[in-house]
Amino acid sequence: MSLPQEKLSANVRPLLNAIIERIGQVILGKEPQVRLALACMLARGHLLIEDLPGVGKTTLAHTLAQVLGLEFKRLQFTSDLLPADILGVSIYQPQTSSFTFHPG
Repeated sequence: MSLPQEKLSANVRPLLNAIIERIGQVILGKEPQVRLALACMLARGHLLIEDLPGVGKTTLAHTLAQVLGLEFKRLQFTSDLLPADILGVSIYQPQTSSFTFHPG
């Protein structure tokens, strides 16, 4: 059974506002960025935060995870790092005509 859109919005909006307010206690003056990061999380998407050093990128990610009760891990990227280095890669095995996953 699904809730009507108005009811869902009425139940979720106060929770989202409370999350944004709580993050705002740590990340000052960045409400649009906090809202975008939270929207990305709710959409189950990926978020790449790019900015100058020392402006709070890691603090935003850590605080967002802490407020939502999630695990936080940080990766320092370099220009030669590929997604497969982190996530892993499936390698084709011609002998068995199958793929074998090798974690990153």
